[in-house]
Amino acid sequence: VYSFGVVLAELLTGRRALSFDMPEEERNLALYFLSALKDDCLLQIVEDCVSEGNSDQVKEVANIAQWCLRLRGEERPTMKEVARELDGLRMMTPTTYVIGEGSCQSQTETNYDNFRYTHTTSCTGREDDTICKDVMSPLWDGR
Repeated sequence: VYSFGVVLAELLTGRRALSFDMPEEERNLALYFLSALKDDCLLQIVEDCVSEGNSDQVKEVANIAQWCLRLRGEERPTMKEVARELDGLRMMTPTTYVIGEGSCQSQTETNYDNFRYTHTTSCTGREDDTICKDVMSPLWDGR
């Protein structure tokens, strides 16, 4: 669970778990991340493409990472609890994935006529020349 907290911190910040080329106080990502949360500086260390999203959602994921990074093992959640929290967070809002420079994909799940569908929008290109593809497919299609 602790390692998963480190992975969440890596994903949020875009940094490696250990960076010896960073200043002393920033070398250990877990400690640096927890310090930033404590000092209410989370959005200053979060990677730009992540901070462009829903800041409430970023803070929720950061809180889950903080929960996983507790020093005492008995104070950490189980992976089942972490999965439940992340699943609840995922269901609250659409998800946007940054695939690469100039590319993104967003996905939402909807109920329509008692069937669950996933709606995916993929965009590729620059601001002035963007190609988007919308797909709505049933969730039972074996994707």
